[in-house]
Amino acid sequence: MAETVPEVLLGVAGGIAAYKSAELLRRLTESGHAVRVVPTEAALEFVGAATFEALSGRPVATGVFSDAHEVPHVALGRRADLVVVAPATADLMARLAHGRSDDLLTAALLTARCPVLLAPAMHTEMWEHPATRDNVALLRARGTVVLEPASGRLTGADTGKGRLPDPAEIFDVARLLLERPDALPLDLAGRHVVVSAGGTRENLDPVRYLGNRSSGRQGWALARVAAQRGARVTLVAGHTADLTVPAGVDLVPAGTAAAMEAAVRGAATDADVVVMAAAVADFRPVATAADKIKRGSAEPEPLRLEQNPDILAGLVHDPPRPGQVVVGFAAETGDSEGGVLHHGRAKLARKGCDLLVVNAVGDGKAFGTLDNAGWLLARDGGEEELPMGSKALLASRIWDAVTPRLP
Repeated sequence: MAETVPEVLLGVAGGIAAYKSAELLRRLTESGHAVRVVPTEAALEFVGAATFEALSGRPVATGVFSDAHEVPHVALGRRADLVVVAPATADLMARLAHGRSDDLLTAALLTARCPVLLAPAMHTEMWEHPATRDNVALLRARGTVVLEPASGRLTGADTGKGRLPDPAEIFDVARLLLERPDALPLDLAGRHVVVSAGGTRENLDPVRYLGNRSSGRQGWALARVAAQRGARVTLVAGHTADLTVPAGVDLVPAGTAAAMEAAVRGAATDADVVVMAAAVADFRPVATAADKIKRGSAEPEPLRLEQNPDILAGLVHDPPRPGQVVVGFAAETGDSEGGVLHHGRAKLARKGCDLLVVNAVGDGKAFGTLDNAGWLLARDGGEEELPMGSKALLASRIWDAVTPRLP
């Protein structure tokens, strides 16, 4: 039996950020989704219909009377497995919040019974206006997922909150909603969470360092999902792949284990949850050379190492805030003493954190990949397998386990 191709309805409203919808469309189609683009008349002032038709391979229409025999304003919403509107302007959200259906896009949105994802883009003053805030709250209360906009350069010389989230980020959230439509409840609203991500580097000299293969993608996914579930998020980042800071997330860079310990503990003084997803180096050189170590005829001096601070154990035994939930990560390979789960259980017993995510690594697993799998171990003895899926899907399962443990 042929595999069903997910149907995505991509709405495009009339804002300058409409040009970025072409990149989102490309990501959706290249990942195997069937996409029908429904722009507003205003959107076509920024991006022509030919662009959307060429990238989607499907015709574009804006009016309810185009192909009237197919009743498109009903059929499009009914057929969709997901509706994404990017950009979603203040006007589009106002019309949707109040049930208006004066063009094909808003009419299709009223008939959709699948998850609906809105990616706002507008000037800061428009995003912060009480009318917009009320419309966003109403839409979210009805179950619509409204992303937090990014901060940065807007039109002209203006900067501030209201920038369209990066198309790669919108795509990740869209994929998550197709994998799991209920992945983004607002159950972290009013909470502050701290997430560490990426790898640390311990300098040998001005050129070389001890490091690891962590890309930071899992920590990024944890931060992104937490922000979309309503949390205030601080992301303490070591060295990562070229990743855009998730919308609505505060970034604190920390390149070494010592810097990460200070940054995490500083950010966690008022945190409800701390998730240590970073790959922190266990050791560092006893001494760092001031100049580049040159190749010589003699054998190099042995590299002497000392232990880095155990950040996770320190958070458990000396918490910055009493009662906070602490989540750790264990990247394991298994050896002659036992398998991945054996070592994960032993680490949980040593560390004493509330939850421990265990990943099998090596052979193209976990590090640097877009997907992930593993096990979620709890201090109270619970164990849950986390099946293979996007790193955002795994993040949503982790937050599911965290929220019942919050005071």
